[in-house]
Amino acid sequence: MSLRINQTAPDFTAETTQGTINFHEWIGDGWAVLFSHPKNFTPVCTTELGAMAGIENEFRKRGVKIIGISVDPVESHSKWKNDIKVATGFDVEYPLIGDRDLKVAKLYDMLPADAGDTAEGRTPADNATVRSVYVIGPDKKIKLILTYPMTTGRNFNEILRAIDSIQLTAKHQVATPANWQQGEDVIITAAVSNEDAIQRFGSFDTVLPYLRKTKQPTA
Repeated sequence: MSLRINQTAPDFTAETTQGTINFHEWIGDGWAVLFSHPKNFTPVCTTELGAMAGIENEFRKRGVKIIGISVDPVESHSKWKNDIKVATGFDVEYPLIGDRDLKVAKLYDMLPADAGDTAEGRTPADNATVRSVYVIGPDKKIKLILTYPMTTGRNFNEILRAIDSIQLTAKHQVATPANWQQGEDVIITAAVSNEDAIQRFGSFDTVLPYLRKTKQPTA
C-alpha cells in the first residue's frame, strides 16, 4: 500500500522503549511525528535521535508528540540510547519502536512486502528506505511525508517550520509561501473572495490576480 498525504496513518500495536502502545491511542487528540531509521548504531541516525531529543520541548510546545522507529528490537534501542547520549549530550526520553519483524516498516511502505519478516541479519543498506518522517494530525491523517537518503542527516528545524505552517493553515484559510517563517506574511487561498479577505484579514496585497498576501493571522 502506497501512503499519501491526507490518508489515515496506519494504526498498529508495537513494543517500544516505554512499553506496548497502540499508535492511534498513543497519538490521542494531538499531533505526532513518526520518524524512522534503518538500523541502530549507525552514525547519521545517532546524531538525528540526539538532535530530536534536544528540541523535544519545541515539539511539545506545539502539541506534538514524537516517536522514533528503528528496524531492530527494543532491547537494542536501550543500549543505543547510551551512545546517543555520549555523541550528542542529550537523553532520548521519547519512545522508540522496536520493529524486529519489519511489520511497521512494511505497513508504512518503507520496505517491500517481500523483505522478509525479521531484522536479523539485515544491514543498514538493506533497510535504506526506512528513512521517512511522517507528520500526523489529530484526525490521524498524514499531513506530511519526507524521505531522506542514509547519508543526509535530517533538518528537524525544517520539520518544526512545516508543522507551524500545517497548524496555521489548518486553522485559517491561508497558505505559506516558499521559505516562510513564523510571523511572516501568508497567502490567502483562492477559496476566500476579496470581500471575505477584507473581513477576515483587514487588508491584503494583490501581487498577481491569483496571489494575495496578508499578515499572518494571530487569533
